[in-house]
Amino acid sequence: MDLRLGLYELAAEHRLDAKACEKLERLAGLHDEPAALSRWLPRGIAVLAAALGGLGIVFWIAANWDTLGRFGRFALLQAVVLVMCAGALWRPAARAPLGLLALLAIGGLFAYFGQTYQTGADAWQLFALWAALALPLCIGARSDVLWAPWALVVMSAVALWVQAHTGHRWRVEPDDLRAHAIGWCAALALAAALSPALQRFTGAGVWALRTAITLAVVMITATALGGLFASHVAAHYWLGLVVLAAAAVWLALPRSFEVYGLSAVALGLNTLIVAGIARALFDRHHNGDPIGELLLLGLIAAGLLAATVSGVLRLARHQAAQAEVAQ
Repeated sequence: MDLRLGLYELAAEHRLDAKACEKLERLAGLHDEPAALSRWLPRGIAVLAAALGGLGIVFWIAANWDTLGRFGRFALLQAVVLVMCAGALWRPAARAPLGLLALLAIGGLFAYFGQTYQTGADAWQLFALWAALALPLCIGARSDVLWAPWALVVMSAVALWVQAHTGHRWRVEPDDLRAHAIGWCAALALAAALSPALQRFTGAGVWALRTAITLAVVMITATALGGLFASHVAAHYWLGLVVLAAAAVWLALPRSFEVYGLSAVALGLNTLIVAGIARALFDRHHNGDPIGELLLLGLIAAGLLAATVSGVLRLARHQAAQAEVAQ
């Protein structure tokens, strides 16, 4: 129950006046500053400032494109990277925001390099190089402030690699299964690398893992849906169902339980199942009652969602109970 609502019920039950209600709220600590606010607010502001600062540098270079010159642009971006890395090494308390600013500046440097020299490299290669050069920075900072955006960079490289190996088009065709399967494996490997099993080496926390899981689920689900709604159901759909089901089983195990990851995977799995049922119901060769089929589809989707939520909550309560017993 919410603490404030509980106090209101207690005040109504005992018919307390305004002065007594205020005293009761003070005794409950409702007027006090949140315990962790003084610790997390400066960190949050520093991270936001670093993100805005990195984007500001990129935008400032774009706005002054004709006045800086090639050497000036390169010198500015390289200087930002060096200064931020040196600052992160010198000031451990500011390591995460300074490292984030350096990570963004590395991306801006490679984007400018690719735009200036037109090397002919695919976009995925620049993202892959960005991720590779930022990896030591992330390992040194050991913070989700860097690992979460690094996961986004890696997943962008994976997605662009798949697009480059499917005719430079966002398509899902039977001949493209191998490229998509490799991309899925890379996405799952990223999530595994940021999992608690390797935390002592990476320092990555729960938000980096959740970012990787979310992006992997989006990639797999979107590709599987593309295979489902092709002229003939492609193998991508069935493979996507198998991969997400296996991931759900893995995340439901006690050693690897993660409630957010399990919820995200379950949502992707539900989406594929409901979409598959919709395809079967509304196939163009099927002549049925569309209103009845829509009602049936809605009931199936609601029942499946309710069963999934109930199962995830049951597992979460069981894991919480096990943790309390262990303590």
